[in-house]
Amino acid sequence: MLVDARFDVLKPVRSGMGMVLTPLYWLGDLPVRAWSNTQQIFSSRTDLLAENEQLRSETLLMQRRLQKLATLTEQNVRLRELLNSSALIDDRVLVAELIGVDPNAHTHRVLINKGSSSGVTLGQPVLDARGVMGQVIEVMPFTSRVLLLTDTNHSIPVKINRNGLRAIASGTGDVDAIELRYVTDSADVREGDLLVTSGMGQRFPVGYPVAIISEVQRNTGQPFARIQALPAASLNRSRYLLLVFSDGKDPAQNLEQEVQNALEDAKQLQQATETTAAEEL
Repeated sequence: MLVDARFDVLKPVRSGMGMVLTPLYWLGDLPVRAWSNTQQIFSSRTDLLAENEQLRSETLLMQRRLQKLATLTEQNVRLRELLNSSALIDDRVLVAELIGVDPNAHTHRVLINKGSSSGVTLGQPVLDARGVMGQVIEVMPFTSRVLLLTDTNHSIPVKINRNGLRAIASGTGDVDAIELRYVTDSADVREGDLLVTSGMGQRFPVGYPVAIISEVQRNTGQPFARIQALPAASLNRSRYLLLVFSDGKDPAQNLEQEVQNALEDAKQLQQATETTAAEEL
């Protein structure tokens, strides 16, 4: 030990002995390494299973949030359409939400969350973002019942927007169809014609979309044609509705009044200009 500590004579011997004993070192360390590797394998598997379970839970949560996001996005689109529709309506409107549907298959009625406390009245027109849906038939303090266009007990005066031909549109019991009754076989009615409210009966304001003619059948020998139309409103899909508070005036009268007001303003401006020019002279 003294010679090995102070001199380098035994260094080759120690190196050679290390080479000879290397297999013994490897064999002696083999159980320890095998146990460590086995423990690491089981530990890694446990960690992977735990991580997999956590990722699966996070995936389910993200899918639920994605479904909620899709619902909110669609709701946002509907509300934007409704707000844009209310901006195009001259009358005062109230936004209501559909909260119930009549379970009777033979009636087409819905329940909304606005009642007499919000100013809703019996017979008030109800629209969605695309057209007329129906009218209020029952008013309660905080809710109201609406009869849809397609109910067999509902009729609405309409006119063809193309030529002004007036008719009565009645429900058929089918949510995708209404019919025009007592229209003569020779009447100028075509598929694709837009039906709008005519204002007759003083119930529905003039000019709101009601339906689009989808089928016209003229039978020889029959006095009236068979005419069916597709409702413009999404009767079985709309959730947010518009209650219309009409002033009872015809849009043509409103337009005429606006023109008269504009002419009066122009006349007053012209008089003021002439007065100013005379004072300057």
